[in-house]
Amino acid sequence: MTIYVGNLNYKAAENQLADLFAGFGEVKSVKIIKDNQSGRSKGFAFIEMDSEEASDKAIQALHESEFLGRSIIVNKARPKSNG
Repeated sequence: MTIYVGNLNYKAAENQLADLFAGFGEVKSVKIIKDNQSGRSKGFAFIEMDSEEASDKAIQALHESEFLGRSIIVNKARPKSNG
């Protein structure tokens, strides 16, 4: 299952997010979305975990928690729309 993480500190690194979510289960991938022009973080990421159970635990525990000085938004990622 893929998790959306928003309101990220722009200095957050993928390995920091992997460490944060690893406490809930195996993290398959972490992708911080970056601006194509500047290469800077857009302030959100997608995290793929190995099971729905691990994802649900992470969402419940981390939604609106503080990470690198910001209250992060954590929920199930919605499928990309073609609009």
